[in-house]
Amino acid sequence: MSATDPFEIFLAATPGLEQALCHEAREAGFPDPVAVPGGVTFQGGWRDVWRANLVLRGATRVLARFGGFPVFHLAQLDKRARKFDWSGVLRPDVPLRVEVTAKRSKIYHAGAAKQRIETALAESFGATLSPDATLQIKARIEDNFCTFSVDTSGASLHKRGYKEAVGKAPLRETLAALFLRECGFTGDEPLVDPMCGSGTFVIEAAERALGLHPGRARSFAFEDLASFDPDAWAALRKPETRAVPNLRFRGYDRDQGAIAMSTANAARAGVGAICDFTCQPISALTRPDGPPGLVMVNPPYGARIGNKKMLYGLYSALGEVLKTNFAGWRVGIVTSEAGLARATGLPFVASTPPVPLGGLKIKLHRTDPL
Repeated sequence: MSATDPFEIFLAATPGLEQALCHEAREAGFPDPVAVPGGVTFQGGWRDVWRANLVLRGATRVLARFGGFPVFHLAQLDKRARKFDWSGVLRPDVPLRVEVTAKRSKIYHAGAAKQRIETALAESFGATLSPDATLQIKARIEDNFCTFSVDTSGASLHKRGYKEAVGKAPLRETLAALFLRECGFTGDEPLVDPMCGSGTFVIEAAERALGLHPGRARSFAFEDLASFDPDAWAALRKPETRAVPNLRFRGYDRDQGAIAMSTANAARAGVGAICDFTCQPISALTRPDGPPGLVMVNPPYGARIGNKKMLYGLYSALGEVLKTNFAGWRVGIVTSEAGLARATGLPFVASTPPVPLGGLKIKLHRTDPL
């Protein structure tokens, strides 16, 4: 593959939110993205790979599918892997590991295929193999065709680089970003989270309002690839200047430790100037001055924290406060229990498909303006 040839880029998504990520990729200007099970694909080049890692808020990782060949038996896999042009993508001095999946193919033993590919990489390319390597090559053998991908992200993209402290049941930033998108949030309205925990929704909303790239404060696996251009990357990640909006993003929690955690996380993320965090119970929640916006909340579900039966009263109280004080505002509630969502008495208009979270299946329930 030449350095300028387009290839397939796969954006991994939380299952159930592939369409939301597809909309984000299209909005960000990536060419003709298509939602597929587990993510989004499009054709592009290495600059697109770098930019996807940098700017997409909802992708969990970015895979570059950089080549492949038909293969029907292990000896053929060995021969073709030795002739494959690894130098266009990999550097022999950077340790890597190989992961293989095989289905609907004459080669069905993934372990044997992994051994052949690793031997070919070591003997024909001089690669350094390590089971602990950050850089990962994935080989998918399906319908007798072997496709090679490289995980260009490294650590999952929900790790933005600023959050040192998290609560008991944290919602990943990538998931929060897509839930905000599903509620129609674009960064031009205020946001309130009455049970903010470590501040994920508030910080994601504030970053969006300031136009901050989610990947601005971290490194990526693609920086260790042969195709990496440090000067082009430095130019790409140069922050865009955007005026500070006349908006506030507010988080509340009855736990003082959560408020301290949120405040510190927002400061590290560079959004502390437009975020306010206050220790107070649901009963003290009042509508902020200014235009209506979005109330976004990830309350306890019972399956993970506390007793489910005791939570019906909490959800009911939340619904009453919102109906009384937040006329004109939209509401998004994330929960694993439809019954708890109904206990709010809020007029939900839609919910997302079930989304996996730590062994649970959660849904976003959202309203139109109250």
